[in-house]
Amino acid sequence: MLIRFVRMTFQEDRLADFLAIFEGSKRQIRAFPGCLHLELRRDLDNPNVRMTHSIWASAEALEAYRQSALFRTTWAATKVLFSDKPLAFSTETVEIV
Repeated sequence: MLIRFVRMTFQEDRLADFLAIFEGSKRQIRAFPGCLHLELRRDLDNPNVRMTHSIWASAEALEAYRQSALFRTTWAATKVLFSDKPLAFSTETVEIV
């Protein structure tokens, strides 16, 4: 299992645009083969920062999504709204206590 975080900083006047994009695509992303979980988080200290947290069955499933038309169109519409470079990283669980 692969856990993916993407931290995005938006132009203040474009955050509503992103939220509309997310609302319009979240069901399709959640239904994408290999996507086990998707949520949107808000940074408590910076109101223009959002972070997606997704869980994928495998690195291959995430890569298939990243190569899909769904990702390409969603990302193209989203990245023009940024005020800073996004930060994305993948993790795996090592231990649960």
